[in-house]
Amino acid sequence: MGEARLTLRRCGPLVSYQDGGRFGMARFGVPASGPMDRLAHAAAQKALGCPAGATAIEISMGGLELVCESGEVSCSVTGGQFQVVHSGALTQSWCVRTLRAGDVLAVRPGRWGSWAYLAFAGELICEQWAGHTATHWPSGFGGGRLSVGAEIVVRTPRVAEELEGSLPVPDFAGARAVARVVLGPQTAQFEAASIDAYLRESFAVTTAYDRMGMRLAGPTLSLKNALSIPSEPVVRGSVQVGGDGVASVLLADHQTTGGYPKIATVLSSDIDGLAQLRAQDQLRFQAVDAGAAIGLVRAHARATSQYLQQVGIPRGNLPDRLMLQNLISGMVWANPESSSE
Repeated sequence: MGEARLTLRRCGPLVSYQDGGRFGMARFGVPASGPMDRLAHAAAQKALGCPAGATAIEISMGGLELVCESGEVSCSVTGGQFQVVHSGALTQSWCVRTLRAGDVLAVRPGRWGSWAYLAFAGELICEQWAGHTATHWPSGFGGGRLSVGAEIVVRTPRVAEELEGSLPVPDFAGARAVARVVLGPQTAQFEAASIDAYLRESFAVTTAYDRMGMRLAGPTLSLKNALSIPSEPVVRGSVQVGGDGVASVLLADHQTTGGYPKIATVLSSDIDGLAQLRAQDQLRFQAVDAGAAIGLVRAHARATSQYLQQVGIPRGNLPDRLMLQNLISGMVWANPESSSE
């Protein structure tokens, strides 16, 4: 069977085990949790030939550094444009590498993005809660939070030499400065000027940002009716507005019900890119009607499916890759006078 064992030498906050999510339990007050960037999480798995919903390590802007203590295993990194350093060598931010005993892998924040994903060709061993390893950060239920000194164990590890190298990054991945929304369901409780300002003006992501949600700085969104509404279900992407007129976008670990008015809901196709924004990044909202939203989400689902089918196609082992390269295009004769021979 075999195992690969790794140790975390450095680790920022909000680093945790995440599978595809714990769905179907919201009626019991249990959030789905799962990855903040679902596309990147799935890509990390499919790049290794693993199921899209398998367990990976979600990495925040604090980054991490680990050392392979024993065994060998291929791994992948996706997400924002982080810096990936494998035993001193800087690699592409989306890549597949193989770790062997003594190797060190560091994932650090780069030009953009708040979240990265580290997946392994094998089974990550961690706790389950309600049948899933997705970690609900506020409670710690699930696979669990990770910190310095933690041991990471991969059961039945595989070395996938044919998959190593840089990964293609789809053009629909990345931080999203414009998020499309469907207005409502409590739009009628806001002043007309507030709705206009919400769609016309820019917001800035604040430091009040974690796995539960993202608080925004921008125009005050005044209500014309009572602040409180009967608590009702909320979803990832709900844009709630509190009594101070400040908007917040709910994210992976959001509560399952809420009593604040919701001015809009972000399309599921846009929420991954929104989650990759950093503090001080600018964000604007663009309204679309329900029919257009369905079309956009379906188109995004098709593009995502096609990409995930392609990202795990083997790129060949080292000899195969060398055969495909024009390695002698720069060859010259050592003795120009004998060039006719």
